[in-house]
Amino acid sequence: MTRLLRSPKILIGLGLSVAFGILAIAGPLLAPYNPNTSVSTTLSTPMPPSAAHWLGTTQVQQDVFSQLLVGGRSTILVSLVAGVVATALAVLFGVTAGYFGGWADELLSMLANIFLVLPALPLLIVIFGFLGRGANPNDVVIGAIISVSGWAYGARQLRAQTLSMRSRDFVDSARITGEKSWRIMSFEILPNLVPVVATSFLFTVIYGVGTYTALSFLGVISTSHWSWGTMLYWAQSAQAAQQVHLEWWWFIPPGVAVGLFGTGLALLNFGIDEFVNPRLRGAGAGGISGRRARRAGLPRRPELGLTPVLRASSTSTTGRAS
Repeated sequence: MTRLLRSPKILIGLGLSVAFGILAIAGPLLAPYNPNTSVSTTLSTPMPPSAAHWLGTTQVQQDVFSQLLVGGRSTILVSLVAGVVATALAVLFGVTAGYFGGWADELLSMLANIFLVLPALPLLIVIFGFLGRGANPNDVVIGAIISVSGWAYGARQLRAQTLSMRSRDFVDSARITGEKSWRIMSFEILPNLVPVVATSFLFTVIYGVGTYTALSFLGVISTSHWSWGTMLYWAQSAQAAQQVHLEWWWFIPPGVAVGLFGTGLALLNFGIDEFVNPRLRGAGAGGISGRRARRAGLPRRPELGLTPVLRASSTSTTGRAS
């Protein structure tokens, strides 16, 4: 655990993730204005950042900074719900298929393959089209719907890992002692799959952020429900990027927020992969000793059968001889 926390990827990713988590909780409370309220009735053009409005205003004089803070809660909540539900489905289908095998494996694998080949964004557009565009959609429901198209890849990974573990000695011992299948999967196999489950969760949260932002930007989600994607939708509708005086404060902040949140989760994912995968460990925190050895003059890949020896410098040898 100590070596894991020494990884720069883990530290940076954890810092960004915690910062955005605090933003999701406290953002709407810190917003200086109501994001739906026009702060001026006389101006008709977006105002650049100022002391009164840190990120400027929109075309109808709504405070962009307040929209960013309020929209952050919806975006992060939807992505976390999508990650939790998709990971739960991946664990349920993947571990079950890998442990039982046979017809159960074939059926669940076929279901996962179907969701893997289905185009996710058009599928979600159709689903939300049937549900309608409510004035105040529920973030939990949106996240659960997005998770429907994001669980299959994690399920395939967990199935492969479970197939390699179901014939291990500790699993056979639990089976011989009469443990039930659900207990073996929950208390014998699943604890050994925690790193895979963690990376699957982070991957699906990133997927949830991108998908929810895309759906909001396309106007599939109600445009009165504030999120970072909704901010991009209104900026595009007003052609903020095509104006003579580029209204950058309207669309760059939500884009940067989405990018930074996704970057933090991706760095956490890469750090966990380096810690778990021996082939990647040399590139992360575990490669520090290797870099020190190379600086000391030891060969990177010593020849088989020979022990690398670091020769003392000529000055130190002369000093000892004298």
